[in-house]
Amino acid sequence: MTQHEDTRYEAVRSRDARFDGAFFFAVRTTGIYCRPSCPAVTPKRDNVRFFRTAAAAQGSGFRACRRCRPDAVPGSAEWDARADTVGRAMRLIGDGVVDREGVPGLAARLGYSARQVQRQLTAEVGAGPVALARAQRAHTARILLQTTTLPVTEIAFASGFASVRQFNDTVRAVYATTPSGLRAGAPARDRRRAGAPAAGIPLRLAHRGPYQAGPVFDLLQREAVPGIEEVTGPPGRRTYRRTLRLPHGTGTAAVDERPRAPAPRTGGWLDARLHLTDPRDLTASVRRLRRLFDLDADPYAVDERLGADPRLAPLVAARPGLRSPGTADPEELAVRALTGRAGAERLVRRHGKRLDAPDGTLTHLFPDPAALAGERGTLGALAAALADGTVRLDPGADREESTRALLALPGLDAATAAVIRTRALGDPDVAPPGEDVPDTWRPWRSYAVRHLRTERNRRDPPPAPRPAP
Repeated sequence: MTQHEDTRYEAVRSRDARFDGAFFFAVRTTGIYCRPSCPAVTPKRDNVRFFRTAAAAQGSGFRACRRCRPDAVPGSAEWDARADTVGRAMRLIGDGVVDREGVPGLAARLGYSARQVQRQLTAEVGAGPVALARAQRAHTARILLQTTTLPVTEIAFASGFASVRQFNDTVRAVYATTPSGLRAGAPARDRRRAGAPAAGIPLRLAHRGPYQAGPVFDLLQREAVPGIEEVTGPPGRRTYRRTLRLPHGTGTAAVDERPRAPAPRTGGWLDARLHLTDPRDLTASVRRLRRLFDLDADPYAVDERLGADPRLAPLVAARPGLRSPGTADPEELAVRALTGRAGAERLVRRHGKRLDAPDGTLTHLFPDPAALAGERGTLGALAAALADGTVRLDPGADREESTRALLALPGLDAATAAVIRTRALGDPDVAPPGEDVPDTWRPWRSYAVRHLRTERNRRDPPPAPRPAP
Protein backbone atom coordinates (compact mmCIF):
# COMPACT_ATOMS: atom_id res chain seq x y z
CA MET A 1 0.00 0.00 0.00
CA THR A 2 1.04 3.60 -0.50
CA GLN A 3 1.75 5.87 2.45
CA HIS A 4 -1.60 7.57 1.79
CA GLU A 5 -3.37 4.21 2.06
CA ASP A 6 -1.42 3.43 5.21
CA THR A 7 -2.83 6.59 6.77
CA ARG A 8 -6.33 5.62 5.71
CA TYR A 9 -5.94 2.15 7.17
CA GLU A 10 -4.88 3.68 10.49
CA ALA A 11 -8.09 5.75 10.43
CA VAL A 12 -10.08 2.54 9.86
CA ARG A 13 -8.23 0.70 12.61
CA SER A 14 -8.93 3.52 15.09
CA ARG A 15 -12.54 3.90 13.84
CA ASP A 16 -11.93 7.63 13.36
CA ALA A 17 -15.26 9.30 12.56
CA ARG A 18 -13.47 12.42 11.33
CA PHE A 19 -12.87 10.60 8.03
CA ASP A 20 -16.47 9.48 7.47
CA GLY A 21 -17.41 10.74 4.03
CA ALA A 22 -13.82 11.62 3.13
CA PHE A 23 -13.26 8.06 1.91
CA PHE A 24 -14.76 4.57 2.11
CA PHE A 25 -13.14 1.18 2.52
CA ALA A 26 -14.23 -2.18 1.16
CA VAL A 27 -13.35 -5.72 2.21
CA ARG A 28 -12.54 -8.15 -0.58
CA THR A 29 -13.45 -11.24 1.44
CA THR A 30 -16.95 -10.07 2.37
CA GLY A 31 -17.87 -7.91 -0.63
CA ILE A 32 -19.01 -5.11 1.69
CA TYR A 33 -17.95 -1.47 1.90
CA CYS A 34 -18.04 0.67 5.05
CA ARG A 35 -17.35 4.07 6.52
CA PRO A 36 -14.04 4.42 8.44
CA SER A 37 -15.79 4.47 11.83
CA CYS A 38 -17.62 1.17 11.26
CA PRO A 39 -17.79 -0.70 14.61
CA ALA A 40 -17.23 -4.11 12.98
CA VAL A 41 -13.99 -6.04 13.49
CA THR A 42 -11.18 -4.36 11.56
CA PRO A 43 -10.34 -6.40 8.45
CA LYS A 44 -6.83 -7.49 7.58
CA ARG A 45 -4.89 -4.88 5.75
CA ASP A 46 -4.34 -6.99 2.64
CA ASN A 47 -8.12 -7.42 2.22
CA VAL A 48 -8.92 -3.71 2.19
CA ARG A 49 -9.54 -1.43 -0.79
CA PHE A 50 -10.17 2.31 -0.55
CA PHE A 51 -12.60 4.46 -2.55
CA ARG A 52 -13.27 8.19 -2.65
CA THR A 53 -17.03 7.78 -3.07
CA ALA A 54 -19.72 5.27 -2.23
CA ALA A 55 -20.54 5.13 -5.94
CA ALA A 56 -17.02 3.98 -6.76
CA ALA A 57 -17.28 1.17 -4.20
CA GLN A 58 -20.67 0.12 -5.57
CA GLY A 59 -19.32 0.24 -9.10
CA SER A 60 -16.62 -2.23 -8.11
CA GLY A 61 -19.26 -4.68 -6.91
CA PHE A 62 -19.30 -3.98 -3.17
CA ARG A 63 -22.51 -3.74 -1.13
CA ALA A 64 -23.26 -1.21 1.60
CA CYS A 65 -22.65 -2.38 5.18
CA ARG A 66 -25.95 -2.74 7.05
CA ARG A 67 -24.27 -1.93 10.34
CA CYS A 68 -22.59 1.43 9.63
CA ARG A 69 -24.77 2.48 6.64
CA PRO A 70 -21.97 4.18 4.70
CA ASP A 71 -24.37 5.67 2.18
CA ALA A 72 -25.83 7.88 4.93
CA VAL A 73 -22.64 9.68 6.01
CA PRO A 74 -22.18 13.42 5.37
CA GLY A 75 -20.94 14.34 1.93
CA SER A 76 -17.28 15.01 1.30
CA ALA A 77 -16.36 18.55 2.30
CA GLU A 78 -13.83 18.53 -0.53
CA TRP A 79 -16.50 18.61 -3.23
CA ASP A 80 -18.50 21.22 -1.32
CA ALA A 81 -15.55 23.61 -1.18
CA ARG A 82 -13.77 22.99 -4.47
CA ALA A 83 -14.35 25.49 -7.25
CA ASP A 84 -13.01 23.38 -10.13
CA THR A 85 -15.04 21.40 -12.64
CA VAL A 86 -15.16 18.22 -10.56
CA GLY A 87 -16.36 20.07 -7.47
CA ARG A 88 -19.03 21.87 -9.49
CA ALA A 89 -20.12 18.59 -11.09
CA MET A 90 -20.40 16.84 -7.73
CA ARG A 91 -22.58 19.62 -6.35
CA LEU A 92 -24.86 19.50 -9.38
CA ILE A 93 -25.18 15.71 -9.17
CA GLY A 94 -25.99 16.07 -5.48
CA ASP A 95 -28.73 18.51 -6.42
CA GLY A 96 -30.32 15.92 -8.73
CA VAL A 97 -29.39 17.46 -12.08
CA VAL A 98 -28.51 14.10 -13.69
CA ASP A 99 -31.88 12.66 -12.67
CA ARG A 100 -33.73 15.67 -14.13
CA GLU A 101 -31.61 16.57 -17.16
CA GLY A 102 -29.37 13.58 -17.78
CA VAL A 103 -25.62 13.63 -18.37
CA PRO A 104 -25.98 15.98 -21.38
CA GLY A 105 -27.74 18.49 -19.10
CA LEU A 106 -24.96 18.21 -16.52
CA ALA A 107 -22.29 18.70 -19.18
CA ALA A 108 -24.10 21.71 -20.67
CA ARG A 109 -24.25 23.41 -17.27
CA LEU A 110 -20.50 22.88 -16.85
CA GLY A 111 -19.59 23.97 -20.37
CA TYR A 112 -17.95 20.66 -21.31
CA SER A 113 -18.85 17.68 -23.46
CA ALA A 114 -20.44 14.65 -21.81
CA ARG A 115 -17.30 12.65 -22.60
CA GLN A 116 -15.05 15.20 -20.88
CA VAL A 117 -17.22 15.21 -17.76
CA GLN A 118 -17.24 11.40 -17.67
CA ARG A 119 -13.46 11.28 -18.01
CA GLN A 120 -12.76 13.91 -15.34
CA LEU A 121 -15.11 12.42 -12.77
CA THR A 122 -13.90 8.86 -13.32
CA ALA A 123 -10.27 9.92 -12.99
CA GLU A 124 -10.91 12.02 -9.89
CA VAL A 125 -13.53 10.12 -7.86
CA GLY A 126 -13.56 6.66 -9.42
CA ALA A 127 -17.08 6.85 -10.82
CA GLY A 128 -18.88 8.65 -13.63
CA PRO A 129 -21.98 10.84 -13.36
CA VAL A 130 -24.44 7.99 -13.96
CA ALA A 131 -22.89 5.85 -11.19
CA LEU A 132 -22.81 8.81 -8.79
CA ALA A 133 -26.46 9.60 -9.49
CA ARG A 134 -27.37 5.91 -9.11
CA ALA A 135 -25.75 5.80 -5.65
CA GLN A 136 -27.71 8.89 -4.65
CA ARG A 137 -30.98 7.39 -5.91
CA ALA A 138 -30.32 4.25 -3.87
CA HIS A 139 -29.78 6.33 -0.75
CA THR A 140 -32.97 8.30 -1.38
CA ALA A 141 -34.88 5.04 -1.88
CA ARG A 142 -33.62 3.70 1.45
CA ILE A 143 -34.72 6.85 3.27
CA LEU A 144 -38.21 6.67 1.79
CA LEU A 145 -38.55 2.93 2.40
CA GLN A 146 -37.47 3.15 6.02
CA THR A 147 -39.04 6.44 7.12
CA THR A 148 -42.35 6.63 5.23
CA THR A 149 -45.28 4.39 4.40
CA LEU A 150 -45.29 5.38 0.72
CA PRO A 151 -46.03 2.42 -1.58
CA VAL A 152 -42.92 0.82 -3.03
CA THR A 153 -43.92 1.68 -6.59
CA GLU A 154 -44.24 5.37 -5.73
CA ILE A 155 -40.88 5.28 -4.00
CA ALA A 156 -39.24 3.89 -7.13
CA PHE A 157 -40.19 6.93 -9.19
CA ALA A 158 -39.82 9.41 -6.33
CA SER A 159 -36.20 8.28 -5.95
CA GLY A 160 -35.47 9.11 -9.57
CA PHE A 161 -35.54 5.62 -11.11
CA ALA A 162 -36.90 5.24 -14.64
CA SER A 163 -38.67 1.96 -13.89
CA VAL A 164 -39.62 -0.33 -11.03
CA ARG A 165 -37.32 -3.00 -12.45
CA GLN A 166 -34.34 -0.62 -12.39
CA PHE A 167 -35.27 0.31 -8.82
CA ASN A 168 -35.46 -3.34 -7.70
CA ASP A 169 -32.17 -4.24 -9.39
CA THR A 170 -30.33 -1.30 -7.86
CA VAL A 171 -31.60 -1.95 -4.33
CA ARG A 172 -30.53 -5.60 -4.61
CA ALA A 173 -27.10 -4.64 -5.93
CA VAL A 174 -26.43 -1.94 -3.31
CA TYR A 175 -28.07 -3.44 -0.22
CA ALA A 176 -28.20 -7.17 -1.02
CA THR A 177 -31.93 -7.32 -0.30
CA THR A 178 -35.28 -6.46 -1.85
CA PRO A 179 -37.04 -3.14 -1.28
CA SER A 180 -39.52 -4.91 1.01
CA GLY A 181 -36.66 -6.50 2.89
CA LEU A 182 -34.95 -3.13 3.25
CA ARG A 183 -38.15 -1.65 4.68
CA ALA A 184 -38.62 -4.56 7.09
CA GLY A 185 -34.99 -4.28 8.22
CA ALA A 186 -35.20 -0.60 9.15
CA PRO A 187 -33.62 0.27 12.52
CA ALA A 188 -36.16 0.49 15.31
CA ARG A 189 -35.72 4.27 15.64
CA ASP A 190 -36.58 4.75 11.96
CA ARG A 191 -39.64 2.50 12.18
CA ARG A 192 -40.86 4.54 15.15
CA ARG A 193 -40.37 7.76 13.21
CA ALA A 194 -42.04 6.53 10.01
CA GLY A 195 -45.40 8.07 9.32
CA ALA A 196 -47.99 8.55 6.65
CA PRO A 197 -47.05 10.70 3.67
CA ALA A 198 -49.35 13.46 4.95
CA ALA A 199 -47.23 13.66 8.10
CA GLY A 200 -44.14 14.48 6.09
CA ILE A 201 -40.81 12.76 5.63
CA PRO A 202 -38.66 12.63 8.78
CA LEU A 203 -34.93 13.00 8.24
CA ARG A 204 -31.69 13.10 10.16
CA LEU A 205 -29.33 15.54 8.47
CA ALA A 206 -25.93 14.22 9.49
CA HIS A 207 -22.79 16.29 9.98
CA ARG A 208 -19.22 15.49 10.92
CA GLY A 209 -17.55 16.79 14.05
CA PRO A 210 -18.86 19.54 16.33
CA TYR A 211 -21.71 21.77 15.21
CA GLN A 212 -22.61 25.13 16.74
CA ALA A 213 -26.35 25.20 16.13
CA GLY A 214 -27.01 28.27 18.29
CA PRO A 215 -25.28 30.88 16.09
CA VAL A 216 -26.87 29.42 12.94
CA PHE A 217 -30.37 29.63 14.40
CA ASP A 218 -29.61 33.11 15.77
CA LEU A 219 -28.78 34.27 12.25
CA LEU A 220 -31.84 32.61 10.72
CA GLN A 221 -34.07 34.13 13.39
CA ARG A 222 -32.74 37.64 12.75
CA GLU A 223 -33.22 37.26 8.99
CA ALA A 224 -36.58 35.42 8.94
CA VAL A 225 -39.04 36.94 6.46
CA PRO A 226 -42.71 36.50 7.50
CA GLY A 227 -44.77 34.38 5.15
CA ILE A 228 -41.86 32.27 3.92
CA GLU A 229 -39.95 31.62 7.17
CA GLU A 230 -40.39 31.39 10.92
CA VAL A 231 -38.32 30.45 13.95
CA THR A 232 -40.22 29.26 17.02
CA GLY A 233 -39.28 27.96 20.45
CA PRO A 234 -36.78 29.00 23.13
CA PRO A 235 -33.01 29.19 22.46
CA GLY A 236 -31.54 25.71 22.37
CA ARG A 237 -34.85 24.16 21.32
CA ARG A 238 -35.85 26.29 18.34
CA THR A 239 -37.41 25.09 15.11
CA TYR A 240 -36.75 26.79 11.78
CA ARG A 241 -39.47 26.41 9.15
CA ARG A 242 -39.59 27.69 5.59
CA THR A 243 -41.20 27.22 2.19
CA LEU A 244 -39.30 25.75 -0.74
CA ARG A 245 -39.61 26.25 -4.49
CA LEU A 246 -38.51 22.93 -6.01
CA PRO A 247 -37.99 21.44 -9.49
CA HIS A 248 -41.22 19.40 -9.47
CA GLY A 249 -43.39 21.32 -7.03
CA THR A 250 -43.27 23.08 -3.69
CA GLY A 251 -42.62 22.10 -0.11
CA THR A 252 -42.09 23.17 3.46
CA ALA A 253 -39.18 22.15 5.68
CA ALA A 254 -38.74 22.17 9.43
CA VAL A 255 -35.32 21.78 11.10
CA ASP A 256 -34.83 21.51 14.85
CA GLU A 257 -32.03 23.12 16.78
CA ARG A 258 -30.02 20.44 18.52
CA PRO A 259 -28.31 21.26 21.82
CA ARG A 260 -24.56 20.94 21.87
CA ALA A 261 -23.61 17.30 22.35
CA PRO A 262 -21.50 16.36 25.39
CA ALA A 263 -18.89 14.78 23.07
CA PRO A 264 -19.00 17.19 20.11
CA ARG A 265 -16.13 15.65 18.14
CA THR A 266 -18.11 12.54 17.28
CA GLY A 267 -20.48 14.25 14.86
CA GLY A 268 -24.25 14.21 14.97
CA TRP A 269 -27.33 15.37 13.11
CA LEU A 270 -30.17 17.86 12.92
CA ASP A 271 -33.70 16.47 12.94
CA ALA A 272 -35.81 17.66 10.02
CA ARG A 273 -39.17 17.03 8.41
CA LEU A 274 -40.19 17.70 4.83
CA HIS A 275 -43.67 18.16 3.37
CA LEU A 276 -43.48 17.89 -0.42
CA THR A 277 -46.15 18.18 -3.08
CA ASP A 278 -44.03 15.81 -5.20
CA PRO A 279 -41.74 13.25 -3.48
CA ARG A 280 -39.35 13.41 -6.46
CA ASP A 281 -38.09 16.61 -4.85
CA LEU A 282 -36.67 14.82 -1.81
CA THR A 283 -33.07 14.86 -3.05
CA ALA A 284 -33.18 18.52 -4.06
CA SER A 285 -34.79 19.48 -0.73
CA VAL A 286 -32.15 17.69 1.32
CA ARG A 287 -29.34 19.32 -0.65
CA ARG A 288 -30.87 22.76 -0.11
CA LEU A 289 -31.12 22.22 3.64
CA ARG A 290 -27.58 20.87 3.82
CA ARG A 291 -26.29 23.99 2.06
CA LEU A 292 -28.36 26.29 4.27
CA PHE A 293 -27.02 24.75 7.47
CA ASP A 294 -23.51 24.13 6.06
CA LEU A 295 -23.67 20.46 7.04
CA ASP A 296 -21.01 19.23 4.60
CA ALA A 297 -18.23 21.39 6.04
CA ASP A 298 -15.08 19.87 7.51
CA PRO A 299 -14.86 21.49 10.97
CA TYR A 300 -11.60 19.69 11.73
CA ALA A 301 -9.77 21.35 8.84
CA VAL A 302 -11.36 24.75 9.51
CA ASP A 303 -10.65 24.76 13.25
CA GLU A 304 -7.10 23.49 12.81
CA ARG A 305 -6.18 26.35 10.48
CA LEU A 306 -8.05 29.17 12.20
CA GLY A 307 -7.25 27.94 15.70
CA ALA A 308 -3.53 28.40 15.02
CA ASP A 309 -4.00 32.17 14.69
CA PRO A 310 -3.61 34.08 17.99
CA ARG A 311 -6.48 36.42 17.15
CA LEU A 312 -8.92 33.63 16.32
CA ALA A 313 -7.72 30.92 18.72
CA PRO A 314 -9.98 31.93 21.66
CA LEU A 315 -12.98 32.23 19.34
CA VAL A 316 -12.40 28.79 17.84
CA ALA A 317 -11.94 27.31 21.31
CA ALA A 318 -15.22 28.88 22.44
CA ARG A 319 -17.16 27.74 19.35
CA PRO A 320 -15.61 24.64 17.80
CA GLY A 321 -17.36 23.67 14.60
CA LEU A 322 -18.85 27.10 13.88
CA ARG A 323 -20.47 27.02 10.45
CA SER A 324 -20.84 29.52 7.62
CA PRO A 325 -24.54 29.23 6.71
CA GLY A 326 -25.59 29.18 3.08
CA THR A 327 -29.08 29.35 1.64
CA ALA A 328 -31.96 27.14 0.58
CA ASP A 329 -32.53 29.29 -2.52
CA PRO A 330 -29.54 31.10 -4.08
CA GLU A 331 -31.62 33.49 -6.20
CA GLU A 332 -33.77 34.44 -3.23
CA LEU A 333 -30.64 35.07 -1.18
CA ALA A 334 -29.23 37.38 -3.85
CA VAL A 335 -32.37 39.51 -3.84
CA ARG A 336 -32.49 39.58 -0.04
CA ALA A 337 -28.82 40.56 0.16
CA LEU A 338 -29.71 43.60 -1.94
CA THR A 339 -33.02 44.61 -0.36
CA GLY A 340 -32.57 43.63 3.27
CA ARG A 341 -35.17 41.91 5.44
CA ALA A 342 -37.78 44.68 5.34
CA GLY A 343 -37.52 45.00 1.57
CA ALA A 344 -37.80 41.24 1.15
CA GLU A 345 -40.97 41.22 3.26
CA ARG A 346 -42.53 43.85 0.99
CA LEU A 347 -41.60 41.81 -2.09
CA VAL A 348 -43.27 38.71 -0.63
CA ARG A 349 -46.48 40.66 0.01
CA ARG A 350 -46.50 42.20 -3.47
CA HIS A 351 -45.14 39.42 -5.68
CA GLY A 352 -44.95 36.21 -3.65
CA LYS A 353 -46.96 33.23 -4.87
CA ARG A 354 -49.43 31.95 -2.31
CA LEU A 355 -49.16 28.26 -1.38
CA ASP A 356 -52.06 26.08 -2.46
CA ALA A 357 -52.17 24.75 1.10
CA PRO A 358 -50.71 27.25 3.61
CA ASP A 359 -48.92 25.66 6.57
CA GLY A 360 -49.56 27.83 9.61
CA THR A 361 -47.67 31.09 9.17
CA LEU A 362 -45.96 29.75 6.04
CA THR A 363 -48.21 31.10 3.32
CA HIS A 364 -46.06 32.14 0.35
CA LEU A 365 -43.09 31.32 -1.84
CA PHE A 366 -40.50 34.01 -2.32
CA PRO A 367 -41.06 35.62 -5.76
CA ASP A 368 -38.92 34.17 -8.52
CA PRO A 369 -36.59 36.45 -10.52
CA ALA A 370 -38.95 36.67 -13.49
CA ALA A 371 -41.63 38.18 -11.24
CA LEU A 372 -39.19 40.88 -10.10
CA ALA A 373 -37.56 41.70 -13.44
CA GLY A 374 -39.90 44.67 -13.89
CA GLU A 375 -38.71 46.37 -10.70
CA ARG A 376 -36.72 49.57 -11.10
CA GLY A 377 -33.02 50.12 -10.47
CA THR A 378 -30.52 47.56 -9.25
CA LEU A 379 -33.20 45.13 -8.07
CA GLY A 380 -34.73 44.95 -11.53
CA ALA A 381 -31.30 44.54 -13.14
CA LEU A 382 -30.36 41.75 -10.75
CA ALA A 383 -33.68 39.95 -11.19
CA ALA A 384 -33.44 40.17 -14.98
CA ALA A 385 -29.87 38.83 -14.94
CA LEU A 386 -30.92 35.91 -12.75
CA ALA A 387 -33.95 35.21 -14.94
CA ASP A 388 -32.04 35.15 -18.24
CA GLY A 389 -28.95 33.35 -16.90
CA THR A 390 -26.52 36.26 -17.15
CA VAL A 391 -25.89 35.64 -13.46
CA ARG A 392 -25.82 31.97 -12.41
CA LEU A 393 -25.99 30.94 -8.77
CA ASP A 394 -26.82 27.23 -9.05
CA PRO A 395 -24.55 24.65 -7.34
CA GLY A 396 -22.48 24.23 -10.50
CA ALA A 397 -21.89 27.93 -11.15
CA ASP A 398 -18.33 29.16 -11.58
CA ARG A 399 -17.81 31.46 -8.59
CA GLU A 400 -15.41 33.83 -10.34
CA GLU A 401 -17.63 34.23 -13.40
CA SER A 402 -20.72 34.77 -11.25
CA THR A 403 -18.97 37.42 -9.16
CA ARG A 404 -17.82 39.30 -12.26
CA ALA A 405 -21.37 39.21 -13.63
CA LEU A 406 -22.77 40.54 -10.35
CA LEU A 407 -20.29 43.41 -10.19
CA ALA A 408 -21.18 44.35 -13.77
CA LEU A 409 -24.76 45.12 -12.71
CA PRO A 410 -25.50 48.83 -12.19
CA GLY A 411 -25.53 49.74 -8.51
CA LEU A 412 -24.51 46.36 -7.08
CA ASP A 413 -21.49 46.93 -4.85
CA ALA A 414 -18.65 44.69 -3.72
CA ALA A 415 -20.12 44.19 -0.25
CA THR A 416 -23.36 42.79 -1.64
CA ALA A 417 -21.44 40.62 -4.09
CA ALA A 418 -19.42 39.22 -1.17
CA VAL A 419 -22.64 38.32 0.67
CA ILE A 420 -23.95 36.51 -2.40
CA ARG A 421 -20.66 34.73 -3.05
CA THR A 422 -20.47 33.50 0.55
CA ARG A 423 -24.06 32.51 1.10
CA ALA A 424 -25.48 31.69 -2.35
CA LEU A 425 -22.36 30.24 -3.97
CA GLY A 426 -21.06 28.58 -0.79
CA ASP A 427 -17.53 29.95 -1.13
CA PRO A 428 -15.58 29.14 2.07
CA ASP A 429 -12.90 31.75 1.37
CA VAL A 430 -14.48 35.21 0.99
CA ALA A 431 -12.97 38.38 2.48
CA PRO A 432 -15.73 41.04 2.50
CA PRO A 433 -14.84 44.71 2.10
CA GLY A 434 -14.32 46.42 5.43
CA GLU A 435 -13.25 43.29 7.33
CA ASP A 436 -9.65 42.86 8.49
CA VAL A 437 -9.15 39.40 7.00
CA PRO A 438 -5.51 38.40 6.33
CA ASP A 439 -4.46 35.91 3.68
CA THR A 440 -3.09 33.61 6.40
CA TRP A 441 -6.69 32.59 7.09
CA ARG A 442 -7.06 31.08 3.62
CA PRO A 443 -8.86 28.93 2.51
CA TRP A 444 -11.38 29.45 5.31
CA ARG A 445 -11.81 33.23 5.45
CA SER A 446 -15.62 32.97 5.31
CA TYR A 447 -15.49 30.98 8.54
CA ALA A 448 -13.10 33.48 10.10
CA VAL A 449 -15.52 36.30 9.30
CA ARG A 450 -18.35 34.28 10.83
CA HIS A 451 -16.28 33.88 14.05
CA LEU A 452 -15.61 37.62 14.21
CA ARG A 453 -19.22 38.58 13.58
CA THR A 454 -20.63 35.99 15.96
CA GLU A 455 -18.41 37.38 18.72
CA ARG A 456 -19.48 40.95 17.92
CA ASN A 457 -23.13 39.88 17.98
CA ARG A 458 -22.59 38.28 21.39
CA ARG A 459 -21.19 41.50 22.79
CA ASP A 460 -23.63 43.84 21.08
CA PRO A 461 -26.73 42.03 19.72
CA PRO A 462 -27.74 43.74 16.46
CA PRO A 463 -31.20 44.51 15.10
CA ALA A 464 -32.50 42.27 12.32
CA PRO A 465 -29.98 42.83 9.50
CA ARG A 466 -29.91 41.86 5.86
CA PRO A 467 -28.20 38.52 5.10
CA ALA A 468 -24.51 38.68 5.91
CA PRO A 469 -21.65 36.25 5.19
